[in-house]
Amino acid sequence: MARMSWFAIWLACSSAASAAAPSSASDRAACEVWQRELSFAQSVQRHDAAAFADHLRADAIFDANTAAPVRGRDAIRQHWAAIVAGKTVRLSWYPQHVAVADDGRVANSSGAYLFEDPSPNAKPRYTIGRFSTVWRRDEDRVWRVAFDGGDDGRPANDNEVAAFHAGLQARCPAGAGTG
Repeated sequence: MARMSWFAIWLACSSAASAAAPSSASDRAACEVWQRELSFAQSVQRHDAAAFADHLRADAIFDANTAAPVRGRDAIRQHWAAIVAGKTVRLSWYPQHVAVADDGRVANSSGAYLFEDPSPNAKPRYTIGRFSTVWRRDEDRVWRVAFDGGDDGRPANDNEVAAFHAGLQARCPAGAGTG
């Protein structure tokens, strides 16, 4: 009986450990991108322009899904300077899905974003929407943004704002590289 109990405990522990660690190369890469996306968002929340720029490829394209994309790291830095500084809006986002190409060099992350207009009479105060980012693994093995875009968003109510904040997963979910 004691032997059976120890076996059950060992099995439960090994199952929990394998669920916590990505099991395939695709899952590991997806988790790297997941963490990189979170780090990218944190660079804006911390108002760290240098860290923000470090997430961008030199030839990155932002607003890639619009008629007026912003091309190149320097142009993107300039275009986003007020956002990164937190002067015009507060921006938060996080990944909800990550898919990695079979070659392990290109990935797409997508998820939710929230703009908050901090001005006293802002209408709307909150705008919620969806983003999509294409990441490339550079020669130094670091994932950097190649393309970024999103929808125009829509006004959000207090319940949607609360749901957005509750939806953040700071750790990569198991099986992230399968979607």
